[in-house]
Amino acid sequence: MSKNTGANKFRTVDVDDFDEDKFHDETDGTDGASVQPQIDEIKGFLNKGQNQDALKAALGNPPLAADKASKDKFFQQMVNVLTAFRASELDKAVNALSPVEVDVLMKYLYRAFSEPSEKSCAIVLQWHEKAVAAGGLGSIVRTLTDRKTV
Repeated sequence: MSKNTGANKFRTVDVDDFDEDKFHDETDGTDGASVQPQIDEIKGFLNKGQNQDALKAALGNPPLAADKASKDKFFQQMVNVLTAFRASELDKAVNALSPVEVDVLMKYLYRAFSEPSEKSCAIVLQWHEKAVAAGGLGSIVRTLTDRKTV
């Protein structure tokens, strides 16, 4: 039989601190003005017809820890990027992305699913098909389980 040592140090952890209801996303205090230069760069690429460069710029440094207004502003620009592509260009565009960029793309696609608009529904489904082909089911799982949202 084991002997009771009276050790109670394991009881010093307050398990209520780890309650999921108390979780708050970390924000870095980024406001809409700080994502504006990146949005302007993406608009410049789109105006020049360089859709692939616009996509790379948008997925390269998304505002994951920004406030909601910044994320909303950036999301609207991301929808503009996605809708700028023709259906025949999607394969080439997705295959040129790194696995991390495909995961970020998948986050934006799922957000677009949750906030549908007239012009984006069909194109988002086409993007999703190509992103799943490139990133596999693991990309979907990583997107749905990641706490950092776009």
